[in-house]
Amino acid sequence: MNFLRIRGLHKRFDNVVALEELDLDIHEGEFFTLLGPSGCGKTTTLRLVGGLERADGGEISLGERCLVSHPQGIFVQPEKRDMGMVFQSYALWPHMTVFENVAYPLKLRHVKRPVIRERVGEVLALVGLEGLEERPAPALSGGQQQRVALARALVFSPRVLLLDEPLSNLDARLRDEMRRELKALQRRVGVTVLFVTHDQIEGLSLSDRIAIMNRGRLEQVGSPEEIYHRPETSFARDFLGKTFALSGRVNRLENERVQVSLSGMEGSALWVSKAHASCSGKGDLAVGQEVMVAIRPEQILVWGSKPGGQNNIIHAILQGIHFLGDRYEYTVSLGSESKVLTLPASQVLKAGEEIFLELKSDGLTLWPR
Repeated sequence: MNFLRIRGLHKRFDNVVALEELDLDIHEGEFFTLLGPSGCGKTTTLRLVGGLERADGGEISLGERCLVSHPQGIFVQPEKRDMGMVFQSYALWPHMTVFENVAYPLKLRHVKRPVIRERVGEVLALVGLEGLEERPAPALSGGQQQRVALARALVFSPRVLLLDEPLSNLDARLRDEMRRELKALQRRVGVTVLFVTHDQIEGLSLSDRIAIMNRGRLEQVGSPEEIYHRPETSFARDFLGKTFALSGRVNRLENERVQVSLSGMEGSALWVSKAHASCSGKGDLAVGQEVMVAIRPEQILVWGSKPGGQNNIIHAILQGIHFLGDRYEYTVSLGSESKVLTLPASQVLKAGEEIFLELKSDGLTLWPR
């Protein structure tokens, strides 16, 4: 059942369209992520759901309760939406202790003191901060401050938890650790999460489903695996993960596959399944049509000599090498084009080497140029 429903939501800031006719359905207990670049409308969406901004039109419902309806003139105040929120800056009160920060939402709701002490103790234990109740908020590390913000958002048992890039202010190592802890915490509590980030790794590792956003619109909604392996738009393809893309022209059409001759590489051609064609209608493909062939780098095999009996082999020359610790990043020359290829550190190549790339058929997709 759809738990959090958004219909026709739109918002403008002066002459700038921040959100355009957004429709979304989020399930109860789901970790749902809004993913996209800065200015795509993801934080605006979150603030509209939380009631921190007023929409210019559209409706938002939580369960059977209508929170926002522009036609009906309904607007439920933020504190009455049964939602907790963690901001990018955490927004802790520096003059308060950990206990006082976490207890604040309960005091606003006039909860009795014995109940406040019990519930604050429970949620601090849940986020691993027991024993730090009297610590001043400024005396905490970045990771501890994030846990306090999470505890404050969870202490009154909200139906929805809104998270606005809560990991972005942490260093890389702590961010990885907190990402794992956040996922485990959400599973233990069972709360529905609406999460905003521009970080691909966060989106892939945390989410049950992802909505890719661009310029106030949805590009694609689906599981991380669906969007990564079967993107529906070129923007979704390039934003989520790395892409190895080559330009070409349709050379031949068969029942189930398409042959593409590659630009600038005389005699090189690739076979792509028609099922993996994202061109404007698979039946519209025509011989001579300009297209792009794309594949994820991890679906490319590198050979020192041309393998026999394999399809989709292209010749390349290594130009540059960058060592990145657990992997190497190679610049390769493919005829008139140069591309970047990432390989594990165990596979060491030298600049100037002649290599052959095998592009796995299952990973190839076809796009309009």
